Amino acid sequence: MKALILSGGYGTRLRPLTYSQQKQLIPVANKPVLFYAIEDVIEVGVKEIGIITGPNREQVIETVSSVEWDAEITFIHQGDPKGLAHAILVAEEFLGDDEFVMYLGDNILRDGVLEHASKFRKLKPDSLILLTEVDEPQRFGVAELDEGGRVKRLVEKPKVPPSNYALVGIYFFKPVIIEACKNIKPSWRNELEITDAIQWLIDNEYRVEASIVKGWWKDTGKPEDILEANRLILEDIQPKNEGKAENSRIVGRVVIGPRTVIKNSVIKGPCVIGENCRIVNSYIGPYTSIGNNCEIEETEIEDSVIMDGSKIINAGRIVESLIGRNVHVQEYNYMPKGHRLILGDNSNIVL
Repeated sequence: MKALILSGGYGTRLRPLTYSQQKQLIPVANKPVLFYAIEDVIEVGVKEIGIITGPNREQVIETVSSVEWDAEITFIHQGDPKGLAHAILVAEEFLGDDEFVMYLGDNILRDGVLEHASKFRKLKPDSLILLTEVDEPQRFGVAELDEGGRVKRLVEKPKVPPSNYALVGIYFFKPVIIEACKNIKPSWRNELEITDAIQWLIDNEYRVEASIVKGWWKDTGKPEDILEANRLILEDIQPKNEGKAENSRIVGRVVIGPRTVIKNSVIKGPCVIGENCRIVNSYIGPYTSIGNNCEIEETEIEDSVIMDGSKIINAGRIVESLIGRNVHVQEYNYMPKGHRLILGDNSNIVL
């Protein structure tokens, strides 16, 4: 089995962050979201991974190539995002006649895809799609199932949903999906939709099975989704301190990277602090991730994601914030008030 992981698109819902970095590279618990997908497919035994790239191709290649993976990775440029089915057609040469799992690179599943891959291998359907129960199915692509759990119909954002089972964004396919993608027409968005390709399989009497995701799943397409995914991942971390703490209090499950120095501060987990950071006279509260090479002084931060190279000095209390790389936040007139910030890379903010 091969894997096709999508890491393209413009990430408009995450701007301004995505003006300067690919959305799948935004870190959750100090790891790019894309890496969770790569790890999941390697866990099920995939040895050949194709990564679909778009606007920030070189950035994706550089980041992924910085790690030694237990799989061969091929980068496939899609260009303009013209739909998930279009991505499959772009990758046709890479996929060949092999079965594959297609994984949207901005998804995170708590329990990975091992169980679902086993089900695909056991049942041998033409496609197996991952579904999860949601409270507002009208906001998603929704599957209608028959009594045996087989997929009868897919409906995109229906006003009257036939079920509360939403498509997760992870699919297992036999090679016939390529034929399906070639036989559909662009949607009203002028994209080749994967839901239309799967519906083509159903209409042509190919077997499409469903597999239900039981643990949590997050699509990290919006700032609040990144923060929620960060909370969920941090719930499962194990404490590890490779830094140096001076006159400080560390409470709960906290990960501190090498060469990080913490002085006169309180760190309360679950949280993760990267390497080569400096935390002075500050409070780092639960559900916070601080990247590498950051400097935090005279500041309280809680329930936030701070990316590499950021410097936050005398900035009061920062909560529920998503702060990009190399951001400088400084408050000269210290006041005990909270700020909610979503800042792009290389910003320089004086409060």
